[in-house]
Amino acid sequence: MNIQRNERLIKRNSLIGRYAMFGGLAVLLGGMYISFKYQEQFGLSMGALLLGFLLSQVGIFYSNRWGRRPRPDELLDQSLKGLDYKFTIYHYTSPAPHMLLGPSGIWALIPYYQRGTITFDKGRWRQRGGGAMYGYLKIFAQEGLGRPDLDVSSGIENIQAYLKKYLPADAFPEDSPLPVKAALVFTNERAVISIPDDATPPAATVMLKDLKSLVRKTEKGKGLTIEKIKVIEDALLSAK
Repeated sequence: MNIQRNERLIKRNSLIGRYAMFGGLAVLLGGMYISFKYQEQFGLSMGALLLGFLLSQVGIFYSNRWGRRPRPDELLDQSLKGLDYKFTIYHYTSPAPHMLLGPSGIWALIPYYQRGTITFDKGRWRQRGGGAMYGYLKIFAQEGLGRPDLDVSSGIENIQAYLKKYLPADAFPEDSPLPVKAALVFTNERAVISIPDDATPPAATVMLKDLKSLVRKTEKGKGLTIEKIKVIEDALLSAK
């Protein structure tokens, strides 16, 4: 498998996460000091606490994606190791943060590091459990699950719109549409996916260890020829 990675962006965002985390902690401590030492400065202490909290949340967002090792892109690479040369994975160099291109089609890979029980039922995603410290972690060290359905739709739409702009007009006629799909990939070993048989999530939802099997299984169906893959690769290169 070929790997394309934007190392400069990863390094920059890792530094942003580190500075925001330490800066947020410093401002929080400053706000706490003011609240105890100068109780009459209530507005100043609350402002510092709010700013510190916001900075720490920015730090969490950036650190979870670009600072924590192994990073999401590294975990995806490890999971897909063994795919042949016809596959290329793009990290932060394509319309989606993580995009896989190969005979099985075009994938927007959307990694989640949240732990606990992940459920999808009646059109809604939920995250439960995760251990005794889960409540604390969710506020100070971990993002919530968010809206995977929106992540799926935006990932697919971004890829389609981007490639449509750069692909030759006759590359994918109406009777042969661009095969773009998404996969929600849970990378935390302490996550458990629990989806009822009668529920239909907006995209394939798998643990990290099962991602390669999903891709290979899909490869056996209708995907992309080598010629089509080359056309898409050329379009991605021309867009840089």
